[in-house]
Amino acid sequence: MNLVYLHRTLRFISVIGIVVAGALALFFVSKVTYPFIIGFLIAFMMNPLVNFFQTRAKMPRSLAVLISLVLIMLVFAGLITLLVVEIASGAEYLAKVVPEHLVTLIDYIEHLFAAQLIPLYNQLTGMFQSLESGQQDTIMDNIQNVGATIGTTTGNFIKDFFEKIPNILSWFPNAATVLIFSLLGTFFISKDWYRLSAMGTRFLPNRARTSSKTVFDDLKKALFGFVRAQATLVSITTVIILIGLLILRIDYAITIALVTGIVDIIPYLGTGAVFVPWIIYEAIAGEMSTAIGLGVLYVVVLVQRQIMEPKILSSSIGLDPLATLIALFVGFKTIGFLGLIVGPVILVIFNTLQRANVFRDIWTFIKGKDEVILK
Repeated sequence: MNLVYLHRTLRFISVIGIVVAGALALFFVSKVTYPFIIGFLIAFMMNPLVNFFQTRAKMPRSLAVLISLVLIMLVFAGLITLLVVEIASGAEYLAKVVPEHLVTLIDYIEHLFAAQLIPLYNQLTGMFQSLESGQQDTIMDNIQNVGATIGTTTGNFIKDFFEKIPNILSWFPNAATVLIFSLLGTFFISKDWYRLSAMGTRFLPNRARTSSKTVFDDLKKALFGFVRAQATLVSITTVIILIGLLILRIDYAITIALVTGIVDIIPYLGTGAVFVPWIIYEAIAGEMSTAIGLGVLYVVVLVQRQIMEPKILSSSIGLDPLATLIALFVGFKTIGFLGLIVGPVILVIFNTLQRANVFRDIWTFIKGKDEVILK
């Protein structure tokens, strides 16, 4: 019996078991501690600002954390206020022009019915009357089945929608509670950041302490790089859209560019959620020059996004462009649009663990020190 291979197999199984148990424990614990995980992430991201106030302005750590939190909240409140004002201004404009466009759309639908659908209906009616009675009955049964299916589906959708309204309303108190606990958690975690860091590393062996520091530093660099990359991509998209809308002489170009840039953060949908309906409407309304201009602008935005995203992500988080592109595609195919974010993050974690020699240390543990094969 080969005891060396047996021991290696047992050690390999133990490593897999520890990883799976750790992942499951993290999953179940995070379900009840996620406000504090959010607080940790906020504290992690604003730690450079807190350090700046603490070292440059000679503030106590608690006061530096409080000022940093207030500044961040004021910035977000200012951005939301600016966005609401711009949207309100755009809504006022839309309230004036939408009725005119609605009349145009109704005229188009009336023309479509008169010129296309009614003659087609008469033609189908004539064909139906020429069929045998059995064939007519079969067609009517199929139409009734389709109608019943559509009615059932619509009824279930409406029923589910109204049944979910209490859940949606109950989300607001829960969101407020999570926000309060996250802000409190952010304050206390950031205030005791270095004490908690020292406490966490105190329980680790020296070898694991070095590896964990490398992993943490690389992940921090990758996280800030990822945020910077997304901000860069959104900024580029917003500027291109603004320039295109100004060339096309579209009213409220700044508001539309800002809203579309924010929508671009949403993976998979992106700018298409704004441009596609807009282009279709302009074509229906007879504004073909505007529809073509918007179509060209949309294509330009899509092309620059596909070209720039792998390059900016790779340069910001230190990954190979091809590996980043593969991570984006595999993530999207595996779990949908959320995979466009999860894919690069997993790649960053894998690359960080590789640079920290974590996989090498695990393989060394699995192999063991005994290289003598006993029989």
